[in-house]
Amino acid sequence: MIEMLAKHSSTYTHAPYWLEDTSIAAAPATFRRHALPAFADVVIVGGGYTGLSAAITLVRAGLKVAVLEAGQLGNGASTRTGGMLGPSFSKLGASGLERQYGRDQVHASIKESLAAFDWLVTFIRDENIDCDLQICGRFRGASHPKHYAGLVEQATALAKIVDFPAIEVSPGQQHGEVGSNRYYGGIVYPTDGAVHPAKLFRGLCQIAQNEGAMLVEQTPVRNVEKQNGQFTVHFDNGQITAGHVIIATNGYTNGAFSQFKRRLIPIRSAMIATEELPDQVIRSVSPKLRCHGSTERLSVYYRPSPDGKRILFGGRAFGRGDRPDLYSQYLRNFMVRLFPQLAAVKIDYAWSGMIAYTFDHVPHIGELDGLHYAMGYCGSGVGRSNYFGRKIAQKVLGLAEGRTTFEDYPFKGRPLYSGNPWFLPAIMKWHELADRMGW
Repeated sequence: MIEMLAKHSSTYTHAPYWLEDTSIAAAPATFRRHALPAFADVVIVGGGYTGLSAAITLVRAGLKVAVLEAGQLGNGASTRTGGMLGPSFSKLGASGLERQYGRDQVHASIKESLAAFDWLVTFIRDENIDCDLQICGRFRGASHPKHYAGLVEQATALAKIVDFPAIEVSPGQQHGEVGSNRYYGGIVYPTDGAVHPAKLFRGLCQIAQNEGAMLVEQTPVRNVEKQNGQFTVHFDNGQITAGHVIIATNGYTNGAFSQFKRRLIPIRSAMIATEELPDQVIRSVSPKLRCHGSTERLSVYYRPSPDGKRILFGGRAFGRGDRPDLYSQYLRNFMVRLFPQLAAVKIDYAWSGMIAYTFDHVPHIGELDGLHYAMGYCGSGVGRSNYFGRKIAQKVLGLAEGRTTFEDYPFKGRPLYSGNPWFLPAIMKWHELADRMGW
């Protein structure tokens, strides 16, 4: 692990900053489990962005839909993310994918990623979801002198595929974008955006409920059986029969769905939120109030809060389980290395959640063992999960609009891997070394 700096004594709330507003934290009125009908056209396992997006599309098509959430609605990654929104081109690993699947398929995926971003922005606006949507742009800094040319090259290559603006920021210009000396120039993507993830989640809940979806909390699914073309979904002290089942559990996929779990790499991602700060301090970090990232393998991301009063700073959580005593200090030290002007700042919130990577770093959607699925968003879940939820619902409905280039990527696991990423500590050490060497 990156070396720890001197510990900073502070107390913080171990909960997402996004749930600070109790009107957001309060769960929506949910459907009672004992009142579930014997049959639903579709049962969705997982009540995050993917499940809610799918539910909205399905109920609007006239289907009877039940969404079964293992815990409390809104207690998963959907309300724990950084809320950054963009096409996520850098997560596609285009050069490696082109060698395996060909340039045409990868370029189609890049074009669809931009279409997915545009769709979600339009959906939020058309549905009048109050979620602090901002098209604020994103600065991606070069963490090593050798990385700047690669960023420019990547932006140039993307411009030949899609209409996606990118602005070069030389090292001499970067203080107009970021208040740190730790970068060596970078790129601004001016059309990227951000949302308040908990407000977006609550807006989706309200739409789904108003349209007639049954949202059921505290109902972990224990087993799904298929017989005579239908599914029986078992949960504690009950069951429901369905014509179709959608698995939308992503980083929270458990042993009941081992066929998916062994294809996913669950990773804990963590965030901290500073105390409220004066505007001049916020702008000393982010002069234009953008989202921010970097080229490091052990990457961090940060942004001002939607009200412009705090710095929200995220990255990987080290160690097993939800250990705020570890990740809050690690993230704070990383933040202060980038921004020494925040050395005396207090941390008010620290939290984490589970995301899911795939072995090819591509999100996946399709059907396996008769179960529909959408998952593996590789750290870009806000845009991808909402879009994929709609797409998998369209597939259930048999609509041509459900076609997506991402279904052409085979969803593979690895031999002897069952879903426990025992190898992550070694990989993290390797990435740490690579960051130090500037690879």
